[in-house]
Amino acid sequence: MGKPAPKKGGRQARVIWAPQARQRVFMSRPEYEVLYGGAAGGGKSDALLMEALRQVDVPNYKALILRKTFPQLSELIERSRWLYARIFPKARYNASEHVWRFPSGAVIRFGSLQHPQDRTNYQGQQYDLVCFDEATHFTADEVEFLKTRNRPSGPNTRVYMRYATNPGGVGHVYFRRRFIDPAPAGTTIIQPVRTMDRDGEEHVINLTRMFVPSTVYDNAALLQHDPLYVAKLKSLPEIQRKQLLEGSWDTFSGQVFEEWRNDPDHYDDQRWTHVITPFKIPEWWRIYRGMDWGYERPFSVAWYAIDGEGRMYRIREYYGTNGTANTGVRMTPDAVARRIKQIEASDPNLKGKTIIGVADKAIAQAVVGERSTVKALMQAEGVSWLPSKSKRFQGLMECHYRLAFDRDGRPMFYCFSNCRHFIELVPALVYDENKAAGGMEDVDTEMEDHIYDEWRYVCMENPCPARENHEKPLMIEDDPLDLRQKKRTMFYRV
Repeated sequence: MGKPAPKKGGRQARVIWAPQARQRVFMSRPEYEVLYGGAAGGGKSDALLMEALRQVDVPNYKALILRKTFPQLSELIERSRWLYARIFPKARYNASEHVWRFPSGAVIRFGSLQHPQDRTNYQGQQYDLVCFDEATHFTADEVEFLKTRNRPSGPNTRVYMRYATNPGGVGHVYFRRRFIDPAPAGTTIIQPVRTMDRDGEEHVINLTRMFVPSTVYDNAALLQHDPLYVAKLKSLPEIQRKQLLEGSWDTFSGQVFEEWRNDPDHYDDQRWTHVITPFKIPEWWRIYRGMDWGYERPFSVAWYAIDGEGRMYRIREYYGTNGTANTGVRMTPDAVARRIKQIEASDPNLKGKTIIGVADKAIAQAVVGERSTVKALMQAEGVSWLPSKSKRFQGLMECHYRLAFDRDGRPMFYCFSNCRHFIELVPALVYDENKAAGGMEDVDTEMEDHIYDEWRYVCMENPCPARENHEKPLMIEDDPLDLRQKKRTMFYRV
């Protein structure tokens, strides 16, 4: 919500809504894409609704505000009916079309993308502004598709994209890659894009984006109306508290592997962290190689070492992605196999070792052209595979058992710090809500889950006894949210 309308002469001034400080920052940004939020209570939805009004005096202006499912839109629509009707008394809302029409002829539409076929509702459409509320509930493909609809609906409009969200969800990795990891919050990120005009002349266009963080502490109106709100957030379990109060992008509600910890302060002592500093593997440790095959989607190959206590170490990875979310490199199986051989012949931890390969058993049926299967083509290059075990829930539990910390802070699984794809993708996995409704726990396979699959295959070959997960003893520390007084160094990222 915005801040309360100011009083003048003892009477309420005629101000329907005014932005609070952090909302004002978000709404003032000139970048093509801006992500707003990170924690609960920052006034994200209000900021999107009011941003959509910016150009309603332009007759041909069209805006689209999206939530993942239509039922989730109900609260947003009700809020718009309270705000818009007071700011523009002559504007009309069509409940059957979910559209606001303004006196100028401008339009603001509410929409959803719950099912793949819902994309057809937006084909051939153009929107000057596209807004995603709870943006991480959308897949990367869905966001990129809607970008193609973000184009001028006529003259004299500004064309741009806006997002508001908390961490977590199927789009978590996509938004973290684009807005959180490249640069500090409040930094303009510049992406040069090369284009060619009709005459064959090349041009460079800079697409810009920024992350504007907000927390409940930025929402004075909410704190005034509900003084207990912060206390309620602080009382939540650790994962939800870090997400909703602190806006942490490392832990969030719905995360499959809540046990996951990545603490650089403990990379060397290997306590209370799953990520550690790489080291030379003893010669006698067993070595496994896992693979989840992909052509249009990424393939994932990784090597694991098993020590004398059965502890597993992910020591090397080879991930077939072109850099676009969940998109493969379209390499043929024989080419992938040759690269695997090169890695195993040159890596000091793999060279000369006996390596046991485990892969999805479907590669034995996956026909490539009319010649052979994926498995046979790789076998011809000297790379062999055992078929994986197919029990998904059992595999999920094996992964949980390995991530569990004992009382000394030691898990049964470690990941070398140079295995960056695992560190980025596996902790971001969320549960499949549809399967959960049917009583089954499983990873949402719409996400980039290929690394998880090959890790699961190797875990199934090396069963780990069930283990209770122990939390690191709590330490009394300074308030982690007291960051707002720190100066930020701005820089450009190409």
